[in-house]
Amino acid sequence: MSITNERAAGHAFLRQLYSDSYFPDHVVDKGRAILLRLCERIEAERPADLAALYVLTQAATEEFNLLEAEFEAAGSEIETVAREEIAEDFWFVASAYGFTDADVEEMIATRDW
Repeated sequence: MSITNERAAGHAFLRQLYSDSYFPDHVVDKGRAILLRLCERIEAERPADLAALYVLTQAATEEFNLLEAEFEAAGSEIETVAREEIAEDFWFVASAYGFTDADVEEMIATRDW
């Protein structure tokens, strides 16, 4: 499925992580894929309210939790810079789909990072 939301489709997810050699591109690519899948799920399931959106974003957050081990295996981690960048992209996704009043902390409430 391709993303039809123009804002989301044209967004450079995790840009700051790609520009920092501390974060290996092959692992950041997997994080980007998580965010793109989140966009696809939002388009497919069309959450009616914030509670439904949070179910989707928290599932994506769980995927990032699993990705932490891959960052560590590559000599990196989801630390302050990465946490902020990931959270900002979660908020971007929510706002791109009209959920401008979404609480980013609630969106990523299931995080281990």
